[in-house]
Formats: sequence, C-alpha cells, structure tokens
Amino acid sequence: ISDYFTFLAPIDLQGRGRRFTAYFNKLCDFFDKMIENRLAATTGEGRTNQDILDVLLQLSREDNSKLTRRTIKSFLLDSFIAGSETSSTTLEWAMAELLRRPELMKRAREEIITVVGFEREIEESDISKLPLLQAILKETLRLHPPVPLLLPHKAEVSTEINGYLVPKNTQVLVNVWAIGRDEQVWEKPDCFMPERFMEAGSSIDFRGQHFELIPFGSGRRICPGLPLGVRMVQLMLASLIQSFEWSLPDGMKPQDLNLNEQFGITLNLASPLKALAIPVRKM
Repeated sequence: ISDYFTFLAPIDLQGRGRRFTAYFNKLCDFFDKMIENRLAATTGEGRTNQDILDVLLQLSREDNSKLTRRTIKSFLLDSFIAGSETSSTTLEWAMAELLRRPELMKRAREEIITVVGFEREIEESDISKLPLLQAILKETLRLHPPVPLLLPHKAEVSTEINGYLVPKNTQVLVNVWAIGRDEQVWEKPDCFMPERFMEAGSSIDFRGQHFELIPFGSGRRICPGLPLGVRMVQLMLASLIQSFEWSLPDGMKPQDLNLNEQFGITLNLASPLKALAIPVRKM
C-alpha cells in the first residue's frame, strides 16, 4: 500500500516492514557469526583456496580502507539472496519442464552421456559441447524468468519511447515475463520448446544483446552474477540429468504436473516440485 500512498509508509499497515526487519536481523546475525569464525580461524592469507569473504576481509584491513563490516554484510546479503534464490528457482523450473516432456529429458541425457559418459562428473569445459542443454536453459529463462520485472530502474532524464513520455525520476519496471511470451516475437510462446534456439541461424542469447530475451537485464545494469549463475545452473542441471533417472511420483502423468506460478522474491512454482530419482549405476 505504501508504494502507492507513500505518506502511509511509517504506519506499516500490512506489517511488512516489521517482518522484513526480523528476517533481515537474522541474516545479519548469521553473517556476523560467519565473519567472526573466519577471523578467529585464520587471517585469510594462509588459506589455500580463498573465497570472496577472505578477499573482502583482506581489503577491509588495508590502510585507508573504506570497506567496513557493515558494507561486507550488505554485500553478502545481496549475494546470498540474489545468487541462491534465483539459481534454485531456475533449476526447479527446468526440471519441471523436462519432467513434463520425458522425451526431451531422454534426449538431454543421451547428449550428456555421448559427450561425458558415466565415468566422470561433468565439468565446466563440457558445457560448450552440450547445445541441447544450453537451449533448455535459454527456454527456461524465457518462459520462467526468475525475476519477472527485473530490478527497478529510474529514468535519469525525461525520455520519449514509442510516443510515450517517461518523465525524469520515474521508476521503470521491465516486464521480461511478458516479453518472453510475446506472440509477435515467439512462435507458440506458451510452449516449452528449446528446439527454437537450435534452429539454423538462431543466435539469440540472454547476455543483454537480444532484447527479446533479457532475463538478466541489459546494459550497465545487467546482473553482475550472470556468468557465475549460468555456469552453476548448467552444471547442476547436467549433473542431475547424468546421475539419475527421473520420474513423477504416485503414477502422476506428465500432463498433470502443476506448473502454476507463484510470485515471491522470485517467480516460483505454486506447488513445490516432487520427483523420484533413481541413481544410475556407473559403468
């Protein structure tokens, strides 16, 4: 309500501020303990494999450093929420769509077995040899963008776009969910068809250059976690397909799978996905 009637914000009629404050404090306490444990265990220089927290703590100890603990916690908070929720949501949507199309799951698995086999785990260098897997991720991001309205933007100057005046300081929300389902751009936009990205001449990618597919945004405000997030989701999805035979529980048919959406921090499945996994015996 306060987004539309700003004078009501201090009253917090819906109690959202109180609830978010409680969750925020829990996360801050968690990050405080993490930082204290890291400082007590090592200074960071002696660790063989340093992570991002080691680097931030090192920078904070430099002379004239403006990096405070509060800044580090804020950075970790953004990374934790933006990096974990979006990745897990995208992975769940991809698995749901594959379970709804068992023949596509089989094709993806055959591709992975042909390239990688059973003898070893999938590595990042293998992904470039798996065009169907890449197409599945693209189609998942088109049909189910994890952040359907992207992050809010603000117009720095008054701008006219297609005859519409966008006044200076206007908050702008980009509806990538609607863009991905535009009938004028996509054939059968409501159908999960990774094959569309494998057709001859198709070069559409999600890295901000093709505006019909911008789940990570574009330009200077593009998601900084795009490279890592894409690599991790591809590796997780490929590993799940390689390591297990998947089926739906209780004799459920693929067409009965509930793919209704529920909007939270990200665009989630309304009903959490349940599936049966049978480990594949290594040859």
